[in-house]
Amino acid sequence: MKLYSFWRSSCSWRVRLALGIKGLSYEVVPVHLLNAEQHAAGFDQKSPLRQVPILELEHAGSSVRLTQSVAIIEYLEETHPTPALYPKDALLRARVRQLVEMVNAGIQPAQNLHVLNEIDRLGADKKAWATAFIARGLLALESAAAPLAGESLVGDSVTAADLFLAPQLYNARRFGMDLSALPTLLRAEASLKRSPAWAAAHPDAQPDAESA
Repeated sequence: MKLYSFWRSSCSWRVRLALGIKGLSYEVVPVHLLNAEQHAAGFDQKSPLRQVPILELEHAGSSVRLTQSVAIIEYLEETHPTPALYPKDALLRARVRQLVEMVNAGIQPAQNLHVLNEIDRLGADKKAWATAFIARGLLALESAAAPLAGESLVGDSVTAADLFLAPQLYNARRFGMDLSALPTLLRAEASLKRSPAWAAAHPDAQPDAESA
């Protein structure tokens, strides 16, 4: 498998964590978003939105590419179900997906690179924009997760929700945000850090990593 990835992309990090937890080997193909490599000719044939991650793999004898971290992680769950990233109980699976989408649809897009570049182009304060959306979203995530959480966001086992949480907390820290009002989220992050997959998936461990 090949994973087209940018070292600091939170969406790529989610997939690296899933691959690591599943024990799957893969090759990283770096795509430098800050150098606009996603806008190179033909890249839209790999990813129509010119985004990472892209997972390139063999399926039923054919080479295929998958984009969008939720789709990739759910494909990995269905094809490599152990260890599970979604609970067996239908309601708990829905709760995991609820927390996933709070990050995936409710927080991350508002502070994605192309959005911040557009905010900057329009002359607004991109840091103020990003931190407002991140703070609002993480406080909501804390509230939603608190009744469900154990050591992880949903119970005591790592689920897909934790994979979406960790990169978002990393981004919050990059913007200098105070996370002390998020004890449930911080506890879940600490649990995920104990996974052997954590170190290999971390941005600083990537072949294209740079000084932040």
